[in-house]
Amino acid sequence: MSPRKSDSLLRQSTGLRMRSRRRVALVIETSNAYARNLLLGVVGYIREHAPWSFYLVEQGRGDDPPAWLARWEGDGIIARIESPRIAEAVVSSGLPAVDVSAGRYVPSLPWVETDDEAIADLAADHLLERGFKHLAFCGDARFAWSRQRGDAFAQRLAKSGLSVHTAPPASAPGEPASETASLQHWLRLLPKPVGVFACYDIRGQQVLDACRHLRLAVPEEVAVVGVDNDELLCELAYPPLSSVIPDARRAGYEAAALLDRMMRGDAPSKFETRVPPLGLHARQSTDVLAIEDPHVVQALRFIREHACDPIDVADVLRVVPVSRRILEKRFLKLLNRTPHAEILSVRLNRVRQLLSDTTLSLEEIAVRSGFEHPEYLSVVFKRELGLSPRDYRRKSRR
Repeated sequence: MSPRKSDSLLRQSTGLRMRSRRRVALVIETSNAYARNLLLGVVGYIREHAPWSFYLVEQGRGDDPPAWLARWEGDGIIARIESPRIAEAVVSSGLPAVDVSAGRYVPSLPWVETDDEAIADLAADHLLERGFKHLAFCGDARFAWSRQRGDAFAQRLAKSGLSVHTAPPASAPGEPASETASLQHWLRLLPKPVGVFACYDIRGQQVLDACRHLRLAVPEEVAVVGVDNDELLCELAYPPLSSVIPDARRAGYEAAALLDRMMRGDAPSKFETRVPPLGLHARQSTDVLAIEDPHVVQALRFIREHACDPIDVADVLRVVPVSRRILEKRFLKLLNRTPHAEILSVRLNRVRQLLSDTTLSLEEIAVRSGFEHPEYLSVVFKRELGLSPRDYRRKSRR
């Protein structure tokens, strides 16, 4: 007897109004941190709503769709559609479906993805804050999201009057030897010092490996920032890799919420949902200041090491042998902000991290981030970021 017929007979015999459990196929690879966080976002949604029965197969990015999908009788699909074969399988099912890839192989499907423009802006701002005038992008031509990040990175830098050195595709795509040789040749010819934005952490790790082979100092000659913040990959890289943190869990949650409405017969409220990133985790691969003014470099290092202590600009001036007027003038010229604004920025970044990663009270966070009073922290946080610390914590954890 089929599960559905069994449920029907049980309802008839007991008089209960039982709601059948939705059956949802997850055509999402489990081979990388971003995809696994998408799945965790889906799990987060069903924990807050009605449970689903999931059908998930172990696969890598771009693999053929599972054979069972062609004959599967389910209720809906969440898929990372990154090949025509997966697109055909999802469309042929005739089921409500949500795409969580930027590939857009099926434009008629609603789409939930991270905001690639915001990701590129974060990477650009991070490298610009470190004073780089030479910037480069290392992408992966196979993926639409990589191309979108590269385009957005170039557009962001153009606003600052800068151009981008873009890595050419390997002469023999897919062949490790060809890709490695092409990457090394490109890095050797780049002007130094240079800040490199890698489209994702795997590419960032490859850039670091190539620098080590070429004996290029990281981060002094080549600073590297990736995307995904794959904790294991970033910490095992040498040196540890700075990385933008996409909100993949939020993307998975939003995709599940959208599919839930579609399975109930509602039309999608919108076909494109872009989820902004959570921030950027700075590690040793970008721990450098590409600034020729030694006094500004000295002041910045002091601020970044001690901003969360109770310091002010007067403390900075004790370690930098220039007047306040001269230091502020140099800061404005090189960084477009004052020493006080730099102190505040470092403190707020620490607050954001503690709100997202800990359960510390606002009073404890204020102490650990250099704010004298939690009330002042709340005022500054909302003024600078547009929402209260409590709302930020709630949003980051959803």
